[in-house]
Amino acid sequence: MTLLDPRVLGEWWNAFLRGWGLSESWVIFINAVVVTLILMGFGMTSVLILIWAERKVAGRVQDRLGPNRVGPYGLLQSVADALKLMTKEDITPDKAERITYNLAPGLAVFAVLMLLLVIPFGPGLIAADLNIGVLYVVAMGSFGIMAALMAGWASNNKYALLGGFRTVAQLLSYEIPMVLAMSVPVLFAGTMSLQKLVEAQANLRWFGLIMPTAFLIYLVAALAENERTPFDLLEAESEIVAGYHIEYSGLKFAWFFLAFFLNTLLLSAIAATLFLGGWQGPFVDKVPILGVLYFFLKTVLIVFVFMWVRATFPRLRIDQMMALAWKVLVPVALVLVLLAALAVKLPWPPLARDAFLFLSNILILLVTLGAIGRHLRREAERFSGRRKWATSSTPT
Repeated sequence: MTLLDPRVLGEWWNAFLRGWGLSESWVIFINAVVVTLILMGFGMTSVLILIWAERKVAGRVQDRLGPNRVGPYGLLQSVADALKLMTKEDITPDKAERITYNLAPGLAVFAVLMLLLVIPFGPGLIAADLNIGVLYVVAMGSFGIMAALMAGWASNNKYALLGGFRTVAQLLSYEIPMVLAMSVPVLFAGTMSLQKLVEAQANLRWFGLIMPTAFLIYLVAALAENERTPFDLLEAESEIVAGYHIEYSGLKFAWFFLAFFLNTLLLSAIAATLFLGGWQGPFVDKVPILGVLYFFLKTVLIVFVFMWVRATFPRLRIDQMMALAWKVLVPVALVLVLLAALAVKLPWPPLARDAFLFLSNILILLVTLGAIGRHLRREAERFSGRRKWATSSTPT
């Protein structure tokens, strides 16, 4: 089974390079180039598959046909769309700030691709096992916000500028509960290394099972950070035509959507790493290559949830979206962080600590859902009262 261990394969590859008489610096350089090409190739290829899968899932959920013409089962539809976008004319507005305008699409893709460096795909399969991996993920996420803001401002278009303003309002607001939710497993495991966070979830001690409310907050915030329905107000075509990328065409337009779909995969991979045990699973200690399969199965499951939500729920209003972030997610996430810190500090056995966190998470979730339900009922009653008043006051 050693041949199925990625770590053994890595050692064999390094020995092969050294066998050619290469110095250690050259071995490191070649490995960096090879890993970079593999990650970039994986990222670009996965986007084509995700676009096809999103259309198929939306078609099934909404009882309509997905792509089924180009290639078997429509598998080549994404390739055809990519070729179309590559051959379309690249138009730049005359009064645009050209340097910032041209940098924005590249920065959006760069920010997402850089996250691939710290994702543990399996035992030993990680490009850079940083001891501040979670902090690195948060830092790279801010580049995506900057790219959207740059695109909206540099386009010299009022609709694009409105999309840029919404970027700051939405993404920065939802980044706070997202970071707080990510802090809960970090406090519980005592490390920010993504690889060590996965190792801390051995024997099915997944943080998503122990702390389900923190997992749910992360998923909701990830939907908003990825600009997916019902939080796609940055690109609300019924209100601001197309958002911050309205003035982009051709390949630059494609880059923004490449970043969008790749970000879906990366946020799902981070969720699987932090809350679903990453590559941990049965028989991984005996057959380590199974960890890669487990990791991708968990990631694909979360990607499917994101696609299902996008094809099902309507768009929120801007006031509802901001109220959800600041009045619900942020306070609940702060309470969860406090509970996680308390559970870690108290001298409890592991089983009692897990039970305390699970029960407290369930209690907080029920209280929060009850408060949201009461608020929605009051809003419905108030709206119904206004409609009755308007109907009764209308002259006949």
